[in-house]
Amino acid sequence: MGHRQDLIEATWDERERLREPEVRKAIEEVIEALDKGILRVAEPKGDKWVVNSWVKKAVILYFPMREMKTTTAGPLEFHDKIDLKHGYSELGVRVVPDAVARYGSYIARGVILMPSFVNIGAWVDEGTMVDTWATVGSCAQVGKNVHLSGGVGLGGVLEPVQAAPVVVEDNCFIGSRAIIVEGARICTEAVIAANTVITGSTKIIDVTGSQAVEYRGYVPPRSVVIPGTYPRDYPSGRYNIPCALIIGQRKESTDKKTSLNNALRENDVMV
Repeated sequence: MGHRQDLIEATWDERERLREPEVRKAIEEVIEALDKGILRVAEPKGDKWVVNSWVKKAVILYFPMREMKTTTAGPLEFHDKIDLKHGYSELGVRVVPDAVARYGSYIARGVILMPSFVNIGAWVDEGTMVDTWATVGSCAQVGKNVHLSGGVGLGGVLEPVQAAPVVVEDNCFIGSRAIIVEGARICTEAVIAANTVITGSTKIIDVTGSQAVEYRGYVPPRSVVIPGTYPRDYPSGRYNIPCALIIGQRKESTDKKTSLNNALRENDVMV
């Protein structure tokens, strides 16, 4: 991919080069590699995630190369620049009607897509369930055996190109209507309760010890997280600001596909 990377980096600074057949071919090959899981926008390196910004540049440059076109699926009509994924049977992916995944997203074997949306550049790994009306935004990275419950929103990010995408690591459970955006990272086996909102600046407070420990944009492994608030003073008075509370750890004895209710009961939260 080294030559393709050089072409894409040069074209990023000289957009007129998008007319060159060699450049267009290089970009198309990168999008195909994303679609097949050969490349990814971000990948784990040790304990960190590294963003492949040149791959994100290829995704952005792909849009002006494409023409708007109309496609149909039965009575449904679409008018867009990006094709949808095909060949789910060969991929070993279960897709329930009304689920949509765009070409350039990687959907691994054993994934189940309920009526949901997966955007270009996203990575959804083996055995994951994307439940009804959940959204996996552009370039979001989702690990193995994750359950994204109904209405979960994982934010997308294309620009700035160096910005980290949302990452949900292996064996996590994300509760219904939870929102995770702005490059937040949910580490392995974490459980996020319904309606929890985690942004890059959200206070994530571990309240399990004698002293509170605060994180931002990062949920440690096996954490059980619920919505919370903390007081903040303003000129007009004191108000409660949303935050997320780490109220316990997922126990080793808990099955990796535990329900959210079981994980919360283990930490004495009423459900």
